[in-house]
Amino acid sequence: MAEREIESLIEDFEFLDDWETRYRYVIELGKALPPIAEADRNKANRVEGCVSQVWLVCASQTRDGQTVLAFTGDSDAHIVRGLIAILFGICTGRTPREILATDIEDLLHRIGLDAHLTPQRSNGLQAMVRKIRQFATEALVEDARAL
Repeated sequence: MAEREIESLIEDFEFLDDWETRYRYVIELGKALPPIAEADRNKANRVEGCVSQVWLVCASQTRDGQTVLAFTGDSDAHIVRGLIAILFGICTGRTPREILATDIEDLLHRIGLDAHLTPQRSNGLQAMVRKIRQFATEALVEDARAL
């Protein structure tokens, strides 16, 4: 499921002609994010290292006997909400091992985001990637404890 979403995302960015249009697309992706519960807008879910306020929440589910992760999140900045949506498209529905094995930075490079974000936004995006990897690592530890 996530592989198709990743390829679709890459194709969408390749189809769009210029970065103004691509930024509008990123913002539209962010608008489609479901809202998070007000209770989830807390310090534990806040992503440190972002200029904007960003909250990421992870839930684990069992599918076909494997743990898969699902994410929700929000930001007070439209473009950042779109970046969250892109990360969720890459990572949601994958196992912790798959997330950790995915070269997220390469995927972001393939769609050109690394070259078209301000240094502050790039730092914030990297902080979100680290948080998602932290969630995946914690889920692996939890799975190991359950054995």
